[in-house]
Amino acid sequence: MRVLNLYAGVGGNRKLWENCDVTAVENDERIASVYKKLYPYDDVVVGDAHEYLLEHSDDFDFVWTSPPCQTHSRMMKATRHRRREYPDMSLYQQIIFLQNFFKGKWIVENVKPYYNFLINPTRIIGRHAFWSNIELSFVEDVKRPQNFINTANLEGKKALMDWLGIHFEEVIYYGNNHCPCQILRNCVHPLIGKQVMDFAEK
Repeated sequence: MRVLNLYAGVGGNRKLWENCDVTAVENDERIASVYKKLYPYDDVVVGDAHEYLLEHSDDFDFVWTSPPCQTHSRMMKATRHRRREYPDMSLYQQIIFLQNFFKGKWIVENVKPYYNFLINPTRIIGRHAFWSNIELSFVEDVKRPQNFINTANLEGKKALMDWLGIHFEEVIYYGNNHCPCQILRNCVHPLIGKQVMDFAEK
């Protein structure tokens, strides 16, 4: 199976995939470098995942895309946030594109938003919303560690790496967030990714 893994991050969803050829697209060179160390046999593209999907989707059998979630997250409306932003509509653009133009199997993943969904998801699993043309009713959630959201130091980074089974030495601050755990909190747990891929392969 030829798989396109967009906004790949450090590959939480990808960790337990087998029997597939993966092309990963990640815009941040530091994150892409960690991904390549973790998955040396994947093709890693440093670039714009949104445009890559539009230009290369026909080359793949399965697409997993996790567009940026920050502008959709309920944290956007938390009282400590003073900056307001428009929601990033690439999320819904990709759902509509895949629904209408992609002939393979696909997953779009994001967080539960602070607003009512503009397109209802196929399934909500824990803190994640999934849109897909795959039946997802069988997918089971994975319990998160205590203080998942508030973990914000190197000790917490180790705890999250142990939970995900993904380990790297680099300390990466995602965007303007000076928290070494954010990149790990963004991950879909590998066991969820495996459940989805096992069914897609059938």
